[in-house]
Amino acid sequence: MRYLSTRGHADRKRFCEILLEGLAPDGGLYLPEHYPQIDDAALTRLRAAYHEQGYAELAFQILSLYIDDIPVADLKRLCEKTYTAEVFGTGEIVPLRHLENSLWLEALSNGPTLAFKDMAMQLLGNLFEYELGRRGEELNILGATSGDTGSAAEYAMRGKRGIRVFMTSPHGRMSAFQQAQMFSLQDANIFNIAVEGVFDDCQDIVKAVSSDLEFKRRFKIGTVNSINWARLLAQVVYYFAGYVQATESNDQKVSFTVPSGNFGNVCAGHVARMMGLPIDKLVVATNENDVLDEFFRTGIYRVRGSADTHETSSPSMDISKASNFERFVFDLLGRDAEATRQLFGEAVVREGRFDLSADPRFAEAASRYGFVSGRSTHADRIATIRDTFQRFGITIDTHTADGVKVAREHTVPGVPMLVLETALPIKFAETIHEALGHAPERPAKFDGIESLPKRVQVMPADVDLVKAYITRHCGDTAAAA
Repeated sequence: MRYLSTRGHADRKRFCEILLEGLAPDGGLYLPEHYPQIDDAALTRLRAAYHEQGYAELAFQILSLYIDDIPVADLKRLCEKTYTAEVFGTGEIVPLRHLENSLWLEALSNGPTLAFKDMAMQLLGNLFEYELGRRGEELNILGATSGDTGSAAEYAMRGKRGIRVFMTSPHGRMSAFQQAQMFSLQDANIFNIAVEGVFDDCQDIVKAVSSDLEFKRRFKIGTVNSINWARLLAQVVYYFAGYVQATESNDQKVSFTVPSGNFGNVCAGHVARMMGLPIDKLVVATNENDVLDEFFRTGIYRVRGSADTHETSSPSMDISKASNFERFVFDLLGRDAEATRQLFGEAVVREGRFDLSADPRFAEAASRYGFVSGRSTHADRIATIRDTFQRFGITIDTHTADGVKVAREHTVPGVPMLVLETALPIKFAETIHEALGHAPERPAKFDGIESLPKRVQVMPADVDLVKAYITRHCGDTAAAA
């Protein structure tokens, strides 16, 4: 399997090359040259793999379709090491919970940091350590987080040989619990940078550093954001796991509703659908930062500035520039790399927007690719959290509440609608208390986390300052290069 850039760079690379790279040299995102196809017989085998051997075997079989430069036995061992009941709290890994009629929750938040990001990040940490060990190299990971990516990455990489993590986050814009999860880590290979700005400033810094090829090579910069194909690939697995749990035969379809800001989680659903998984609709649920909802309703992709990015009670989606969206648009445009480059490399940079409303291919976002969308507000979140608790005895977090609210607008009788759970509610205790009048349950291992000592560097949203910080802590790496 070879991988190409959405912007047309001539190189075709193998999985382990792009595993450590992040963005393509031309600023594009990596995708496979083709999506492996799952026919009826293959889907039956995957169904049996999950039910008879477990999630790790399902992951191995799907990842094997995309990874041919890691020996089979090693890849199988990495999957078995990652997806265990000890790490994820249940042998099912991603169990379904029924709410009502055709509406289900797919629980993705049983990992170490209580968020769905653990599903991919735990595998990524093991893949990184494995490949760096094979090469005898080191990697400096630079990431951006609006909440859950950072803690998931740091918990997956802490103590890993040959890896440092430099994680940027918007100063003061995460919940107290999210901040404490990250900033309380004392591991020597973990560095937290609180950027005075919004998430998009952090994301822009990561992209700017990744685009500086000399600096990137000198300091061996990699990424764990969902621009990294390996992370998105790992997320594809739980769409298959949800499908085989919700259905009894391969002629049944399901739909998924995905709370989404950066388009990474739902992009994995797009990949699963392109592979042939019988998905009816992929429902994109946004909060007040509705850049994605606006696109799927109108065909206009309009990036918001910092001043127009709302600070909401579902902060992990407080994003106005969806970095993974380029992958879907590339497919939507018939994999036309030059057209994709003009949109994301020129129009978005120059004008902050592009308009596909008059392009006949825009209609295919819904008709061919199954995408629809919806928007949720703070009042909607409060009402949905309260209703879900009162009627079903289940407490959901704010992002999952966005998903449940929007899912109800797109349910079809007889077609299971699976809402992807985003995080456990303890991560957003203030809003849960507002909705229910009491705090959510807190796992014992996180008692008192907010009062622990914190390691974090606050700095302006300045690429050069971040580069200087990395340089200061990675001098030995560069000298050895």
